Amino acid sequence: MRNRQTCRRKPEIVPSLLGLIIFLGAMRLAATPTAQEIVAELDANQVQGTSYSTATMTINDRFGERTSTMEIWSRGRNLSLIEFTSAAERGQKILRTENEIYIFYPDAAELVRMQGAALRESMMGSDISYEDMTGGKTLLETYTVELIGEEAVDGHRCYKVSFEARSRNVAYPRQTMWIDTELFVARRSEQFALGGRLLKRIAMDDIEQIDGYSVPRHMVISDALKRNSSTELVLDDIEFDIPLRDDLFSLEELSW
Repeated sequence: MRNRQTCRRKPEIVPSLLGLIIFLGAMRLAATPTAQEIVAELDANQVQGTSYSTATMTINDRFGERTSTMEIWSRGRNLSLIEFTSAAERGQKILRTENEIYIFYPDAAELVRMQGAALRESMMGSDISYEDMTGGKTLLETYTVELIGEEAVDGHRCYKVSFEARSRNVAYPRQTMWIDTELFVARRSEQFALGGRLLKRIAMDDIEQIDGYSVPRHMVISDALKRNSSTELVLDDIEFDIPLRDDLFSLEELSW
């Protein structure tokens, strides 16, 4: 009698378990955002109304180790001003506007507009080029994107997203980013030439929540075309949504 009852119950239990598995699988798929949604969140986190920060940059290369300090002001996506405060570079400034980058050298009282091949030059001998500082368009305006999987970076679950440039007028025609699934900030980035050659690696950590933004306070940039070269950037202090003078990002202010 017990065997008959057991046999009658099996057809009821198995469909219920299968239904639950299918339901949970569907819920997980529905919870995974598209590549476009992931990158839109990343972009929104990277652009603030205004900000002020102090930073320390340490360059390691065949000449040894050297450190520079700086103050950085920014407004929106297009405007930023860097002023070096370390003794060797004190007073040197870099201004980025929507379409241009300018450098002011205080010793020579000289203002230089960076353009063409000069944009690919290294900033202060670091692994950061002036071209890296150019901006304007969003990532989704610049690249088509594809979600190619999920991977852990330093124990943090990340979406792995590939980027393909929409035009040739881009510093890095191809990129791969590992974007934190909870914070929507990149924890790792690899940048490639059109032919697929690796150009640069960026690793970001010490991510802190500040005024609603996820901020990597520590970054290491490595130029794959240089041997034994890396640049470490540490954000010492940072503030968001602060009042800034209207003329702060002007050429007149740059040469003051």
